[in-house]
Amino acid sequence: MLSSFATETVQRQGLALHTRRAGQGPALLLLHGHPQTHAMWHRVAEDLAQRFTVVMMDLRGYGDSGRPEPDASHLNHSRREMALDAVAVMQHHGFERFQVLAHDRGARVAHRLAADHEARVERLMLLDIAPTLAMYEQTSEAFARAYWHWFFLIQPPPLPEALIDSDPVRYLHNVMGKRHAGLAAFAPSALAEYERCIRRPGSAQSICEDYRASASVDLAHDRSDVQAMRRLAQPLRVLWGDKGAVGANFDVLGLWRERALSVSGRALPCGHYIAEEAPALLLQEAFEFFRSE
Repeated sequence: MLSSFATETVQRQGLALHTRRAGQGPALLLLHGHPQTHAMWHRVAEDLAQRFTVVMMDLRGYGDSGRPEPDASHLNHSRREMALDAVAVMQHHGFERFQVLAHDRGARVAHRLAADHEARVERLMLLDIAPTLAMYEQTSEAFARAYWHWFFLIQPPPLPEALIDSDPVRYLHNVMGKRHAGLAAFAPSALAEYERCIRRPGSAQSICEDYRASASVDLAHDRSDVQAMRRLAQPLRVLWGDKGAVGANFDVLGLWRERALSVSGRALPCGHYIAEEAPALLLQEAFEFFRSE
């Protein structure tokens, strides 16, 4: 997969960040979700690189990036730190300003990136999320059943970590395979990458810390933005799967219009994993939305 992409490791404060780069033109950063890696973009990245300089990275705690140590406040796994990772990666590759396409956890990082570093992010497209704060505050029984892992992973250590570590691939298959399209949505080579990386030592701990951060320090940062009436200034495009839980449980456009000044979007005929379930539609959306000149 992704054979045209060069691989490079970027160091930030002693943490290794795994990156891939190819193409030419305006810079476009791709951020993946849980429990995946940058390999989730394999069905769209080569085409995007025909018009953009595409930079992909594995978020801290995922893929081949480093696993930071946990801390009491969960700051080491917060969206704010992950956003700073993204800034460091793009600066390393020579870009002070860039556009962002992001899915799931990566889309939450992109939200914080655009909020904290407004001058760096030109525009962003977020896949299958509503704002984190709204999703926690408006959790229903239906959402809790569909996104059970949100509430399992935030339980105190070491129980969630121990259960995942007992069979990491079983956990990954359960989370990914129980959604709309099942495991058949994933190319065998991509699924093998997700399996390889979740077996890496420290993965379970970082996954749990990622979600603990989202349910604590990240919410504090989001509430601060809401209280100060800060809204994203960049053009924002949001897409979600009409067979997924996000659109079924939340007013996606309405909630994002509370957090950003310029919002558009729609549902696509797929489930949660848009880049792998509906790559042609995603490419069409990306080519129409992102600035390529």
